[in-house]
Amino acid sequence: MPDKKFILEEISEDEGIAWITFNRPEKKNALSRALIAELVGSLEDLRHNEKIRCIVTTGAGDSYSSGRDLYDMREGPEGRRSRADAANAEVVRLLRSCPQITIAAIKGYCLGGGLAVVNGHDLAIAADTARLGMPEIIRGSYGATATPTLFHSGIPFKKAFYIQLTGRNLTGLEAERVGLVSIAVPEKVLMPFVRELAREIASRDPVALEHAKIAAYMEKDMEFHMALRADDLVAHRMRYYTNPLSDVEGYMRSQRGGGSSGYVKPERKNP
Repeated sequence: MPDKKFILEEISEDEGIAWITFNRPEKKNALSRALIAELVGSLEDLRHNEKIRCIVTTGAGDSYSSGRDLYDMREGPEGRRSRADAANAEVVRLLRSCPQITIAAIKGYCLGGGLAVVNGHDLAIAADTARLGMPEIIRGSYGATATPTLFHSGIPFKKAFYIQLTGRNLTGLEAERVGLVSIAVPEKVLMPFVRELAREIASRDPVALEHAKIAAYMEKDMEFHMALRADDLVAHRMRYYTNPLSDVEGYMRSQRGGGSSGYVKPERKNP
């Protein structure tokens, strides 16, 4: 019997969307070394797939991820644990550096290492009933990997410190209020909402999507005037690969009667 797959992939190149599902529902998708290794491999493959414009992650069963698998972490020497920490950090780096837009669809528990993974995504959509937090302080740790992602998530410093130091969970609605997730929606509509959002994003020009991501992460921590200069360079790079003014007439027609997000720019045909 083949080994169990801890990562399930659903790839639709026609839609431009890849779905990654953490597949340990009996453990609330705790992040074992095997699962993390499969996730790294999946992201490495997808980042080179030019037909994929959006990557969505979620969890099988009733939770996104309960965090690192503590029993799995406890096994083996300290060096193995350090390598596991590095692998978890590599997942976050891959999510941030891949050209695709990444979306986390969060239900149930999203804790510790699972929250670190979510913080690596470009967008995070949570069920209003989800539970997000960092319980590491309760068991005697500060939350390796989760800590830098939390304090670089854009939420206020004292909010982040409160989450880290208390180990208390936020609901999806509370996470939305502090800016830890993009938006919270009723649990029953979470997946339909995310699917529609992914389709909308994947319908956009892939060059524009990639450069939107480059600009956002490059410029967010820059001094304002430096960000303007950097943005000029990003814009020049984008225009080398695509012409944002190639269908002005079609775009303007789509906006008659009020703004609309339904416009889809025609794809450039290769000569």
